[in-house]
Amino acid sequence: MTRASTSEKGPAVRGRERPKRSRLRNAPWTPYLYLLPAAAFIALVFIYPLIEVVRTSLQVPAATGGTSFGFTNYEFMLTDPAFRQAVLHNLILLLSVPIMTVLALLFSLLLWEQMRGWKWYRAFIFTPYILAIPVVGLTFIYLYSADGIVNTALEALGLGFLTRDWLGDPRLVLPSIMSVIIYRELGFGTILFLARMMSIPTELLDAAKTEGANWFQVHRYVTIPQMRSVIEFFVVVEVITMFSWVFAYVYTMTKGGPGFSSMILEFYIWQNAFEFQSPGIASAVAVVLMVAISGLIFLQVRVRRDESGGDAEH
Repeated sequence: MTRASTSEKGPAVRGRERPKRSRLRNAPWTPYLYLLPAAAFIALVFIYPLIEVVRTSLQVPAATGGTSFGFTNYEFMLTDPAFRQAVLHNLILLLSVPIMTVLALLFSLLLWEQMRGWKWYRAFIFTPYILAIPVVGLTFIYLYSADGIVNTALEALGLGFLTRDWLGDPRLVLPSIMSVIIYRELGFGTILFLARMMSIPTELLDAAKTEGANWFQVHRYVTIPQMRSVIEFFVVVEVITMFSWVFAYVYTMTKGGPGFSSMILEFYIWQNAFEFQSPGIASAVAVVLMVAISGLIFLQVRVRRDESGGDAEH
């Protein structure tokens, strides 16, 4: 009788447990439990360091030995000539963005025509982008040094009057670094544009050719307009790169020299944080740089959203 009563109670107990479990699964806060580990990881890796950087940028050593909070680091940053030079140099590096955009468009168009050996050319163009920046930088040190390969080749060709100390001349060091950046980043833009071209409907191109458009007109009025969003994306990414992703080039090739001729914001941050032991100043510059880049991203997203809204209305 005990076994029977137990067997009779078993299904009833299991039946009473099922509604509770279903209520837990259907609770409105249940999905957030699954997101909690990822949210905790993001908060630990991104949000907490961001808060610490902002807090450190406001910390100032006090005369009593402690720390106080204020905007002294920001005031010093704005009055420091090295900081102003770093900002100017980053702005000069922006000149490489239109150059590499035009070159990437040109190479992608040529590759898209599938000339003989185009797959090999594609590999050669993209290979520098997958190489580590220090490797590329060291390679160009051998090329651009005063007794490097470039000057040796110029002398062998009877063009010795063109030899320069490409990385030691304050007037030439930034253009030399720009050429290295263009050389490496060109592969990314070329492959990006080529991938977009391959997705353009062939009917559009055939219709343009049927109307009598030549090669230049087809690409000017059909191909490039179809790639507008991809070109904008590449330009924004490269502008961000010129402000926040060129440290390895400068550190490997010139370390900010000669003098302050190749000082950039990233190197300025690193130098204050580790060489001069001034984390407050480094954090202040990092906060300013973060705000500037975030504003740029927000502006680009806003423009794209407005354009998408206008296209939807039409």
